[in-house]
Amino acid sequence: MEQRRLQLYLLLFVTDMAALLAAFVLAGGIYRGVWPMPFALNMAYAFIPVFAAIAFYQRCYSLRSLDDFRYSITRLGAALAISAILCMVMIFYAKAAQAFSRVMLSLALIFGFAMMAMTRAALHKLLRRVYGESVVSTLVILDGGPPVNAKRTVTINTGTMNIEGARSDPSSLDEIGRVIRGMDRVIVSCTADRRAYWAEILRAAGVRGEVISEVIQELGAISLNREDGQSFLVVSTGPLSLRSRLLKRAFDVVVCTAALVLLSPVMIITAILIKLEDGGPVLFVQPRMGRGNCIFRMFKFRSMRIDGLDHDGARSTSRSDDRVTRIGRFIRKTSIDELPQLFNVLRNEMSIVGPRPHALGSLAEKKLFWEVDDKYWQRHSLKPGLTGLAQVRGHRGATESESHLKSRLNADLEYIGNWSLVTDIKIVLATARVMLHENAF
Repeated sequence: MEQRRLQLYLLLFVTDMAALLAAFVLAGGIYRGVWPMPFALNMAYAFIPVFAAIAFYQRCYSLRSLDDFRYSITRLGAALAISAILCMVMIFYAKAAQAFSRVMLSLALIFGFAMMAMTRAALHKLLRRVYGESVVSTLVILDGGPPVNAKRTVTINTGTMNIEGARSDPSSLDEIGRVIRGMDRVIVSCTADRRAYWAEILRAAGVRGEVISEVIQELGAISLNREDGQSFLVVSTGPLSLRSRLLKRAFDVVVCTAALVLLSPVMIITAILIKLEDGGPVLFVQPRMGRGNCIFRMFKFRSMRIDGLDHDGARSTSRSDDRVTRIGRFIRKTSIDELPQLFNVLRNEMSIVGPRPHALGSLAEKKLFWEVDDKYWQRHSLKPGLTGLAQVRGHRGATESESHLKSRLNADLEYIGNWSLVTDIKIVLATARVMLHENAF
């Protein structure tokens, strides 16, 4: 549904720009009788980029604009008014008022607003016919609670899912994560004793989660929603908005593509050396936990003997580990073994920056990682990364104690809570400095 909405946003944006261009042509034709009037086209070319930027920040192309016609029209009118004021201010400071036609601009704004409003009215009517009362995707999970009355919902019963193992079984979390993925809202109707349990699962999944409840103790509710006479406590929300996710994905693709081009000779030579040393496979593929607690297959250059491979990751690799090959020791020291994860980034399974994915069987003082701290699963609300805040702070290598894990976890949660594109750029630069310093001869 989110992909369809992106297509609708793009369609709405294109039709808006076309409507504005047509409005200026119509205004010039009516006012001066020239079709098309070059001056009117020049005014359109100057006005449209300003409007496009203002409309974007006025949320003219947002989920609420698709779902609420009145809101969409209000935001559209505000964007046009602000754009017109900005254009007049720029004309004033450029001392170009004599070459400017206020009548033509006023006509263009009226025609443009009318055409864009009609487009939105038609689109809103079409969406209601196709998707019903709302374009928001809502999943209702029934776990012993009352029925839920909400618009356009998909309802499942936990009798078909392995819910009981969600805190300790990665495969169970994977099953839940795949059901939840792509939903705008997830509403859980459960008994009172299950609310805190579901709150933890929803927070870790990185989605907007709501639990039907009449009390707010122990849940850390974000807000309260009321719909059709029922109350929903909002206990989690995705850490990044759609705009932020698009920015982060664009950053990932740009950096990943550049890295693959620059580092492809290193990767080819490494693959040849691994193959020549013992004739075994070049890549080591291991299941790791990704965004929304969904398992994915992570790629690494193989650095261990074939008979010493540990797919569960139960044994952390030490500096003097006898399982590591000669070439493996070098590529681990220089982190070259991590380069195949660039393909995980291209597959949208990982990000350049994010919490590092751990092996499912990793231990800290004989405890599985999620047994050390209840907040562990929350680090999966973002895609895992090639590097992260924990790594640039020095939390790398084997996790030998619970305190080591908690330090990494706190850094990961800090990164998730304070994400920005600038932060990602700083972490990439810091990682480069760390790598150059550690590998300097």
